[in-house]
Amino acid sequence: MNVMQPIESIRGGVHENERHESGHKHVMGTAEYIDDIPEPAGTLHAYLGLSQRAHAEILSMDFEAVRSAPGVIGLLTAADIPGENDVSPAHKHDDPVFATSKVEFHGQPIFAVIATTRDAARRAAANVKIEYQDRPHVTDVLEAAAANYPLVIDPLKLERGDIAAGFARAKHIIEGEMRIGGQDHFYLEGQISLAIPGEDDEITIYSSTQHPSETQHMVGQVLGVPSNAVTINVRRMGGAFGGKETQANLFAAVAAVAARKYRCAVKIRPDRDDDMTATGKRHDFHVGYKVGFDTDGRIEAVDAVFSARCGFSADLSGPVTDRALFHADNCYFYPHVRLRSRPLKTNTVSNTAFRGFGGPQGMVGGERMIEDIAYTLGKDPLEIRKLNFYGGEGRNLTPYHQTVEDNIIGRIIEELETSCDYAARRKEVLAFNGKSRVIKRGIALTPVKFGISFTKTEYNQAGALVHVYADGSIHLNHGGTEMGQGLYTKVAQVVADEFQVDLDRIKVTATTTGKVPNTSATAASSGSDLNGMAAANAVQQIKARLVAFAAERYGVSESEIAFEPNTIRVGSQRFGFAEFIRIAYGARIQLSATGFYKTPKIHWNRADGRGRPFFYYAYGASCSEVSVDTLTGEYRVDRADILHDVGRSLNPVLDIGQIEGAFVQGMGWLTTEELWWDAKGKLRTHAPSTYKIPLASDRPRIFNVKLAEWSVNPEETIRRSKAVGEPPFMLPISVLEAISMAAASVADYRIPPRIDTPATPERVLMAVERLRAAGRGRCDGGAA
Repeated sequence: MNVMQPIESIRGGVHENERHESGHKHVMGTAEYIDDIPEPAGTLHAYLGLSQRAHAEILSMDFEAVRSAPGVIGLLTAADIPGENDVSPAHKHDDPVFATSKVEFHGQPIFAVIATTRDAARRAAANVKIEYQDRPHVTDVLEAAAANYPLVIDPLKLERGDIAAGFARAKHIIEGEMRIGGQDHFYLEGQISLAIPGEDDEITIYSSTQHPSETQHMVGQVLGVPSNAVTINVRRMGGAFGGKETQANLFAAVAAVAARKYRCAVKIRPDRDDDMTATGKRHDFHVGYKVGFDTDGRIEAVDAVFSARCGFSADLSGPVTDRALFHADNCYFYPHVRLRSRPLKTNTVSNTAFRGFGGPQGMVGGERMIEDIAYTLGKDPLEIRKLNFYGGEGRNLTPYHQTVEDNIIGRIIEELETSCDYAARRKEVLAFNGKSRVIKRGIALTPVKFGISFTKTEYNQAGALVHVYADGSIHLNHGGTEMGQGLYTKVAQVVADEFQVDLDRIKVTATTTGKVPNTSATAASSGSDLNGMAAANAVQQIKARLVAFAAERYGVSESEIAFEPNTIRVGSQRFGFAEFIRIAYGARIQLSATGFYKTPKIHWNRADGRGRPFFYYAYGASCSEVSVDTLTGEYRVDRADILHDVGRSLNPVLDIGQIEGAFVQGMGWLTTEELWWDAKGKLRTHAPSTYKIPLASDRPRIFNVKLAEWSVNPEETIRRSKAVGEPPFMLPISVLEAISMAAASVADYRIPPRIDTPATPERVLMAVERLRAAGRGRCDGGAA
């Protein structure tokens, strides 16, 4: 009889701090990305030829100097595409691989050069001579509306209550508008694909994509082959943030077409300048709003239109603008509400997914209304926020008619307000501003409520593949992609916990459509939720077989069999995990399973604007304090305190890292990252020299981040955890609000500051001057 002594716990289970599975490789420089893969003999290189017009007819193209350039093997145009010349994720046939008779944005791909080296292909692409006939172009969203540009997709309307009655009841009504800037993903690893042709019509592609199955389908569509002929492999990405959810399709398709045409491996990797020029961004918005409220600041009615610069094609603009409306309420109940989207076409690159997927833009618009109310009434914005929180009889229904059932924002705010000493610090800020002539300070505490699930219901599913080998080692594969966020680590921890074995027994292998089919994008903060549950399901199937086998073999009931740390207890006997697996293998027990999971309860009717698009909500709050130089508009973030809800964390240290990174990235979006097109429609902020992402020196001087450790997801999610990828991105709204307070101090906090984003020093200075002038006008008895 085996009398092994029980072990107290496994190493690397869930709810434990565990290092990122590739962290040591990142530090040592040994983590392999696509550009590190040894190139097969004879690999060719592709480079895109981009349009030099924002909107024009193509009259002629002269490729003679391109073809005769050193190292050039050939080139691709739309005529070389064997299938469909389209990679539209919205299936609207509006997103060609290569433009044909016209171009619709500056930087649109027209052709690709294939050469023996990447440098040769890049240099040759510049030799093309294209004759254009220019047409009028529009890059700004309001100009597009004025020019009656079309919508790229049908708009959404969310409506509840009686708008007219709400405004009639309101004691105060404010109307305003706000511009919310876009953002480049600025992933460390740019877009890249390596395509290797196989037998017949088969092709294998190493692609830096967040959505392997969509890339697979798009490549098949462009090649004119079924999906079973295309295999997409993704071991890791060097960042993505949504920029590789759909935008990777183009590069995979170009590499695939070239590989098929020339029957050899082909790699494509653009320079950073061309990557930024030819790929989509976060949508920038114009928000026009009208809000009615009572004398205390309680909202009675909201009517708002969210207009988005979508670019030349639909891409993901429909769901992005939908999600903006879903989050325009943030944590606030609007008794009477009408929210409308306006996804406008422009002659710019087609905008796409970005961390938060429209939610941040909607939330910033909602918070601007709260800020307007507070300054109009001369109150602390936090007081207005708390007054309007969801909660109480008849105050839990969202504009899309989902009931908020898991509301913990009150406790989150109360705990952060106390721990960061908000009230005393606000008094100090007010006192400081009363004495300081040049440097002004601001402080703000803002909440976050973010819905978790894909609003496209079919994406809320995942698969996983688990093999247990005869030596007791475990192979894990699932449909999620690793882009630095730690998904592989978390899902491996789930498998370790299910089997009750040490984490180092599990090997996670590259995501591939050849193992797990029909994957959803690793997006919408759902990677751990979906893939963790799918992996757990696969393990549970294997465990059920092992339990049934043990019960029969050793004559005990199934209730007497348990998976304990690195052992399996069968009645009074204990077997080492590897030992028992060897026994089960000898008895021909199947030790492999495919797992599956689909999110329950969700449903959505877009035509009616009603449903339950989200399985649950993640909550958080941040308090930020800033100092602003009112002579230059320059500022610094002195301190940020964060309390964030991730449910029962699968891996606290990884979650804290995600929160810190999201905060700094979101702060960059709201303060420094500015996209600028010139009069010819050319993106001028297309490199690190002209596009300012946050530096290490821009982080808050004091940065306190805590998890709401008491929180447990009330819904049946993977180990009661909550999503962490996107929700903390909206926490730095507090930085924007704190800057607004500092600016408002020059007019004695009596005028809504209304600073558009990004709140660059230039915009802050202009706001300060405007507020000073308006303040003087009020003091002189003039109109504000």
